Amino acid sequence: MITVLLGPPGVGKGTQAQAAAASQGWMHMSTGEMLRDEVGRGTELGLQADQFMRRGDLVPDDVMVDMVAVRVSQVPSKEVLLLDGFPRTLPQSEALVAKAPSGAIGLSVYFRAPDEVLVQRLLSRGRRDDAREVVRHRLAVYHETTEPLVGFYREQGILREIDADRSIEIIQEDLVRTVQAALEANFLP
Repeated sequence: MITVLLGPPGVGKGTQAQAAAASQGWMHMSTGEMLRDEVGRGTELGLQADQFMRRGDLVPDDVMVDMVAVRVSQVPSKEVLLLDGFPRTLPQSEALVAKAPSGAIGLSVYFRAPDEVLVQRLLSRGRRDDAREVVRHRLAVYHETTEPLVGFYREQGILREIDADRSIEIIQEDLVRTVQAALEANFLP
């Protein structure tokens, strides 16, 4: 079951996905980590992506869809893949549905927190792409292009929300409980 993790930059999707994957034996795919790896290795994809990432813009859909499609198509239906950082736009979401096995997207978890909290979190990380103006731009891009996915998955009846302005441990408990409930609902007779 593919679980799409949604939420603005700095909300903790990656931290939560890594912890849940480690404790539950689930798979975790972070497109941000995949992109940073490509940039670090200086690949053609990395060089293309870096131009967009430096400005705080989204990497174009065609680049992202191709990168994710191969991995998504290999997920057995009863396995859990926590998909972190993709989709980020409605066209990416539609492409994911088209490329994923039927019924594979069983859940979307929306992590929410106030923008002021997110700005402080992002600035404290010290990444080169986390300068104040870039952080604010990334949040604006998120609100404009990615936040509409919350409604998209809500309409499908698969969206669950988690308050991400709490302790990491409490958020983790909520995430694991939410994914396990969706697994039971999707795969138990």
